[in-house]
Amino acid sequence: MYKSVATAMLWVIHVSGIIGIALGNGSFFFPKSPLTLIYLAVVTIAFFPVLDLKKILLFALCFATGMGVEWIGVHTGTLFGDYHYGVNMGWKLDGIPYLIGSNWAILAFITHEIGRKITKNAIAHVAIGAGLMVLLDFFLEQVCDYAGFWHFDGGSAGWFNYLCWFLIAVALHVILRWQKLRGDTTISLHLFIVQLIFSIALWIIITT
Repeated sequence: MYKSVATAMLWVIHVSGIIGIALGNGSFFFPKSPLTLIYLAVVTIAFFPVLDLKKILLFALCFATGMGVEWIGVHTGTLFGDYHYGVNMGWKLDGIPYLIGSNWAILAFITHEIGRKITKNAIAHVAIGAGLMVLLDFFLEQVCDYAGFWHFDGGSAGWFNYLCWFLIAVALHVILRWQKLRGDTTISLHLFIVQLIFSIALWIIITT
């Protein structure tokens, strides 16, 4: 029951955001993005779930990796290009939002579980998980500036951004597979698909 309510709220939040932004109320919804990202983290932790020591340590590893590579990216421009984070991503540590580290961990966990259900082949599993992470990143990159999430100095992410995302994601998925991470497939699908649909819908809104 609790899982059903949590997933229903997940969709209500995102669909409401899509409708509100489409009606021209982005200035109301975008600053609330940190609350949505916190809710994503709560749902992941509660229902994936991330409650035993191994999963907590793996989540912390993915979080730290995300924060670390984003710090390198923002402060050196060597990984993802020249960019900086905007005001709608919440509290930051030296320019890096804590919630971006959380989102790296969430995406790694849920795409790992989705990939695990699709195939038993190790290489395919890792490739699918990493590919799904890059897929979502691609659509987020199309709307990030408009939403006030992050801003590329050149206006958009280049191909090297996606290559780095894929390679880092592969490394995380190799570790998660090695540690035999298991989670709730239904929750993982909901968390991934709702973010993907939101990003695509937002891209459609701002380009029409």
